[in-house]
This record gives sequence, C-alpha cells and structure tokens, in this order.
Amino acid sequence: MRRFATRTDRVEAFSDGVFAVIITIMVLELRPPPDAGLHSLLLTLPSIATYAVSFLFIGIYWNNHHHMLRASEGIDGAAMWANLNLLFWLSLVPFSTAWLGRNPFAFGPTILYATIFLFDGIAYAVLQQTLVAVNGRGTSFSKAVGIDVKGKFSLLLYLIGIAGAFVNTLVTDAIIIAVAVMWLVPDRRFEPMIDIKRR
Repeated sequence: MRRFATRTDRVEAFSDGVFAVIITIMVLELRPPPDAGLHSLLLTLPSIATYAVSFLFIGIYWNNHHHMLRASEGIDGAAMWANLNLLFWLSLVPFSTAWLGRNPFAFGPTILYATIFLFDGIAYAVLQQTLVAVNGRGTSFSKAVGIDVKGKFSLLLYLIGIAGAFVNTLVTDAIIIAVAVMWLVPDRRFEPMIDIKRR
C-alpha cells in the first residue's frame, strides 16, 4: 500500500546544494605545492588522485540520487530522514579524502575512507527502500529497484576492501576504484519512468 507522500522538489533542491558544498569543501582541501618547481607537484599527486576518486563517487551519487527522486511519485517523512542520513555520510567524504590524500598508504586513513564509502552505500540502500515503501510494492518504482544487484555487490566489495587493508592498503585502493568504474555505466533503471512522467 502506498504511503501518503509529498513532492520531491524541495528535497532535491536541498540535496543538490549539499552535494555542491561537499565538492567545494573537497577542492578547498587541496593544497598547492610548497614551491614553484614542477618536481614539487609530485608531492601533491596523492591528494589530487584521492580528490579525483572522491569527486567521481560524489558525482555518481548525485546522478543516481537525482534519477531516483525524479522517478518517485513523492516522498514522506521516513524518506526525508533517510535522505538526511545519506547526506550526513556523504558529508564525511571530504574529511576522509583529505586525511587519505595526505597519508596515501597509511592503514588508518585507508580504513576510514573505505568505511565512509560503505556507510554511504548502506545509506543509499536505506533511502531506496524507504522510497519503495512510499511508492508501494508492485509499482513501477518498486520493479525498477528490483533486487539491486549492483548496489548489494558494491557493499560486498567495500567490506572486502576494508578487510584487504589488513593485508595491503593498495588492495583497498584497487577495490574502491573498481566500484567507481562499475558505477560509471549509468544506472538507467529509473529513466523510463522519468520519461513517462514528462509526457
């Protein structure tokens, strides 16, 4: 049975603002080289690489978040709290990005970075399920979500990545990049529903 729901416009606008702030904070954490020599630029490469990966993840979340909310028939209080929960975990990405960028091979920063992404993924899955409840079981939205194989597989990879850090932090780095590459292929589950709503 479908819950009482309101339109998603304000939640989308607020979320877009938070996504923009997250990216802004991340880029402000980048520090220029200590001197003007090109060789000193090498010192900043770990920070730039970590920023690039984090930027990609935030972009992926923004893209999929946008499509999912557009496809939903509305949003209720539970979904609004689930959305805030997602934004909370995403807002920690700049902190973990800055720490890992300054300590690219250290165990602690690597574990935190992967753990934040794990909780981002869990929070997104929770939001997705609250929106399924809003739209109702058996609806087009619910069918589009399906069993979410890619989402569940991503969570499993994050867990493997966290465990892998105990062997070598490069294992964690490789798995995180693999998840990002996996999500580079756009999630088109909701696009047909958005097209129908536009008509």
